[in-house]
Amino acid sequence: MTRTFWIDTDTASDDAVALVMALRNPDVHVVGTSVVSGNMPLHQGTRNALYTAELCGSDVPVYPGESRPLLREPAHAQWFHGEDGMGNQNYPPPKRTAETTHAVDAFLQATHDHPGLTLVTLGPLTNIAIAIERDPGLVQRVGRCVVMGGNPCCEGNVTPAAEYNIWCDPEAAKIVFASGLKIELVGWQLSTGEANLTEEDIAYVRGMDTPLAHFAIDCNAHVMVANRTQTGDLGISLPDPTAMAVALDPSIAVKTSDHRVQIACADELTRGMTVVDRLGVAEDDRNADTWREVSQVPSCRVVWELDIPRWKQLLFDALV
Repeated sequence: MTRTFWIDTDTASDDAVALVMALRNPDVHVVGTSVVSGNMPLHQGTRNALYTAELCGSDVPVYPGESRPLLREPAHAQWFHGEDGMGNQNYPPPKRTAETTHAVDAFLQATHDHPGLTLVTLGPLTNIAIAIERDPGLVQRVGRCVVMGGNPCCEGNVTPAAEYNIWCDPEAAKIVFASGLKIELVGWQLSTGEANLTEEDIAYVRGMDTPLAHFAIDCNAHVMVANRTQTGDLGISLPDPTAMAVALDPSIAVKTSDHRVQIACADELTRGMTVVDRLGVAEDDRNADTWREVSQVPSCRVVWELDIPRWKQLLFDALV
């Protein structure tokens, strides 16, 4: 049975690979892609999404959304993905243009047309927060919401406390995590260490000698250098494709548990931190009154561990 996906993205190089995985999966119908300001300014993220869909032979509609966070100034990530977000590969402009409908309007309509759809978010949560504020009922119409973001109980990748997607628009993330969406949180740390594409993996992909295989490596050339600078890892870190792997095959998440997750917004030191109540302390009457408000936040599923060989195989299968 074909599953229906909606993908919200700030399309840079790892988002592009995640899009390829979804668009090439025979069991998935991507009914729409919405773009948000994040890794790239909105116009560049939109262009990158259109170009990636074109490479996949897909005519999935691409809807531009919000060009800035709810309350913050935009903060992009060219230093990690390259000036064009695609490893400075100078890809030609896409032949197709974006839709004229705003991403929030299109997403809300899709939740009516396809109740139970899977929402996959690969960037800041601005578009989704606005959609929830406009129509809280969408929470009941979304079957799953796989969020690439956060740093559950570990260090961040943009500050010591926070992962980029959540840090970029913490107010939007706070709205989304408090909404009751059936969230599965795939933190950035799941793409580190052995989950990186290693030198051997890269050689294997190159050996496929297909346009999509070369694209997956080439557009992440800048990421490979930035990843080594940031973490010391030798390889390509792909946070968005790891989240897409969980969306496509939930059994790849081999260790999960449900917890309340609160988003820090008020203090710059912890801005965007995903505060996971892993021990359930917010429900303990002996603990501080200030934490009891966390017990009112709906639980979400936090992914702690992936089946790394299977996530990589899912990626390889999409590049043939």
